[in-house]
Amino acid sequence: MEGIVVKSVGSSYFVTLTDGRTVDCKLKGVFRIRGLKATNPVAVGDRVTLQESERDGGNVITKIHDRRNYIIRKSTKLSKAVHIIAANIDQAILVVTMAYPRTSTGFMDRFLVTAEAYKIPVHIVFNKCDLHIEEVDEMVREVSEMYERIGYPCMNVSALEGTGIEELAQLMKGKTSLFAGHSGVGKSALANALEPGLELRTDDLSTFSMKGKHTTTFAEMYHLSFGGFLIDTPGIKEFGLVDFYKEELTHYFPEMFALLTQCKYHNCTHTGEPDCAVVRAVDAGEIHPLRYQNYLNIYFGREFDETEN
Repeated sequence: MEGIVVKSVGSSYFVTLTDGRTVDCKLKGVFRIRGLKATNPVAVGDRVTLQESERDGGNVITKIHDRRNYIIRKSTKLSKAVHIIAANIDQAILVVTMAYPRTSTGFMDRFLVTAEAYKIPVHIVFNKCDLHIEEVDEMVREVSEMYERIGYPCMNVSALEGTGIEELAQLMKGKTSLFAGHSGVGKSALANALEPGLELRTDDLSTFSMKGKHTTTFAEMYHLSFGGFLIDTPGIKEFGLVDFYKEELTHYFPEMFALLTQCKYHNCTHTGEPDCAVVRAVDAGEIHPLRYQNYLNIYFGREFDETEN
């Protein structure tokens, strides 16, 4: 039997088979994916092969098929290196808010770099536009312009009022889309607006910190009635980068990658070398200084505060 993993809870995996049935499975043996030491060798979105256990009649996963791509982050468990958020994704929907709570561009760029590394297209969705005051609206315009200039489409939506929901549904139709972002930005509320029958649990912001409280505790894939699949994920507080060398970092900033051959040195890191095309572009206003600052922070391994940048 073959199917797709739609949910994992502890050591149990729920797999939707090709005939439409969803069955509970366990994992047979120990799997290692490309040598990565991961907290979860099987992730939502994985295509797997199952067989019935001779011992107890239950289903066990015997094979994980090759992944087209995946999104990973640093694990919160100190004993492990990474956590695979989801696999085999057509596009990522990065849900952000410029207030209530604030999503930093540092967090956004860490996510975008990972998506670029695994060739996953990203659309940036600014939620809660119904709450925007003039100052927040201006911030959204500035950040949207920064990202649209380098090829990341942006849109404003409101899960509460339904603004932009039809356009978002059209974007997701027929595709497997990953929802990602901080807790409190409204990922589950957006999912409910797109597919009211889901009835995913939502919660208010913490009145003390104005940050989100986790309502989604594990990634889960849902079939969309208008076509396609949605992978809803737990809120990510920080997005630590793993599985690539910092010398490759420029490759994942598209506006910097386009200038690589124009630097004086072929191995320029754009961190202080003479006659650097990237620094010239920053000085000329062709590369946004926030993007460049975030590049430097990632390159030198600086951690972001949630409100930084």
